[in-house]
Amino acid sequence: MDTLFASLSVILAGGMIALLFAKQFTLMKAATIITTSAGCLIGLADSLSLLLSNNTEVIEKSWDWLHLFTLAFKVDSITLFFLVPIFTISPLALFYSFHYMGDGAKATRTAVNYFFFAILVASMALVVTAANTITFLLAWELMSLSSFFLVVFDYQVQENRQAGYLYFIFAQGGAMLLFAAFAILYKYTGNFDFSTFHTIPESAKLLVFILAFLGFGSKAGIFPLHIWLPKAHPAAPSHISAIMSGVMIKMGIYGIFRMYLLLDAATPLIGQIVLVTGIVTGILGVVYALGKQDIKQLLAYSSVENIGIILIGMGIGMVGISTKNQAMAFFGFAGALLHVFNHSIFKSLLFMGAGSVLHKAKTKNIDQLGGLMKRMPLTGKTFLAGSVAISGLPPFSGFIGEFLIYYGAFHGISNCRVCLILAVLAIVALAVIGGLAAACFTKVTGLAFLGEPRTENAANAKESGFSMTLIMIFMAITCLVIGVLPEPFIRLAFAGINDISSVSGYDTREFMIIVRHISQTAAFFIGLVLLLTMLRKLLYMKKEIGSGGTWGCGFTQPTVRMQYTGTSYAAEMIGFFRPFILIKNTYSGITKIFPGKTTWESEVEDVSEKNLHLCLVEPLLKGMNKFHWIQHGKIHFYIAYIVVAIITLLFFL
Repeated sequence: MDTLFASLSVILAGGMIALLFAKQFTLMKAATIITTSAGCLIGLADSLSLLLSNNTEVIEKSWDWLHLFTLAFKVDSITLFFLVPIFTISPLALFYSFHYMGDGAKATRTAVNYFFFAILVASMALVVTAANTITFLLAWELMSLSSFFLVVFDYQVQENRQAGYLYFIFAQGGAMLLFAAFAILYKYTGNFDFSTFHTIPESAKLLVFILAFLGFGSKAGIFPLHIWLPKAHPAAPSHISAIMSGVMIKMGIYGIFRMYLLLDAATPLIGQIVLVTGIVTGILGVVYALGKQDIKQLLAYSSVENIGIILIGMGIGMVGISTKNQAMAFFGFAGALLHVFNHSIFKSLLFMGAGSVLHKAKTKNIDQLGGLMKRMPLTGKTFLAGSVAISGLPPFSGFIGEFLIYYGAFHGISNCRVCLILAVLAIVALAVIGGLAAACFTKVTGLAFLGEPRTENAANAKESGFSMTLIMIFMAITCLVIGVLPEPFIRLAFAGINDISSVSGYDTREFMIIVRHISQTAAFFIGLVLLLTMLRKLLYMKKEIGSGGTWGCGFTQPTVRMQYTGTSYAAEMIGFFRPFILIKNTYSGITKIFPGKTTWESEVEDVSEKNLHLCLVEPLLKGMNKFHWIQHGKIHFYIAYIVVAIITLLFFL
């Protein structure tokens, strides 16, 4: 625990260095990145050593705060597992930012950004180590506020400010639900300590969990509380999007998982709620991603999809515990945790790839890109690796986490009828999500990196700086290594659930034999691909290779406008999911014999966002406008309002 707090001190020192050296732009970036990364690496080394030591001893520490409250911290296997992605992705995102944050005219703003980045990393670590309500809520609010300032980095753009405000509203709304849940817990226990939560009556546990689930789910991005994600991620710098999507939203997952374990509720309804929510979130998340043309917005909806996959795994684990199916519970939880780790890597990689494209092609619109694989080969190939990984295809990392969840679900098929139905639904949902994800990232890769450039900026794009490309290459290789050699990473996930008494001690020897077969098959596949590549190079070594345009279907002068658009590619798949997906088509029409310019546009609208405006925002604005007469600018009336308010409060007190 002392090493952990030492690492957080170094991380915060890195943030202070950014403010102190704001005027020396390059020095400031280098010193901040080195110092903050050093703190992260200290924390990572300590977390991994404790997690892999098979030592189930729980470490606790506490301090008095303001002589009123106790700040309590506790480290167990779940805490240690969630610390790993926090301390792994943060230094990678920092190193990537060296060239990404290259505008010297924004030196002060960049320094402030690094300062809040350090606070975000430290606060996330404090969230997962908190052992009582006061500590947790302080760390949670610190995390939400620091990430808000990171989102509004380009505050001069109105859309970015609006995205920041929307994120702030959802963050604080979720916090209010958490306050309500913790208030109920305090009512029954009279204590802030997490260890007392299981003592409350069973009748109250479901209500507390639902409140906490909605509060944490708002941060995680469960459907329909995901609305802030596709707004905030395009607004934030790409390395911030990477840390928020890859790590920060997992704090919501941690909260849901931790609350479930602390309550120790007997009702099977909790697992069913989580599983069904995961299915809905996963499917609709990837469908909305398929319909978006903004590459960062698409990746944000894809994060919603992957939160759904993690919740499916957690739901399977919870259902397994409620039905006393240890195998189902063990592999459900382990698969969810492994997908948390894997997603932190490949989603961060994809956001960094999108940032590289935005940096050089000056657009986030997929329909304005094309041909980038030749112009930005390292970005293109690493983005392709991340796309394969996120689609859950072997031999990359996404397949391994989902395989564990599948394995847990199949263990539930032979159980009770409800368990059978839920397991089958989970299996079918995972298959649908995987297929749609593959289609989604085929669209992105095909339109953005293949074909011909659709705009001049895309045609003139060049590869990004070495700090950006080096990190993307490292993360792409990591995705491949996890897929080909998954055993140590699977054991890491197993270690993460060591302290869950209902699943600890499960015999995994039979499963690890299957894992080794998967590893051998993946290695054979990679070897075959390399062999065929070398053979092709040998056969074509001394041959002249010509190039020419593709067949134009009879057209003698094809143009780049004849290529597929994102809308035309995804239209049939998206249309299948109506009415859950709103498709808005705008057609100018033909009104005369010799028509002029005719336009047709298609846009996918978020049904949750639209209903929020119709059912909450608009009625609230209309209601508030009726009280507009109160704000008239007359000071003496304002003083009278204050006096009346004080008298009213005194009357009640």
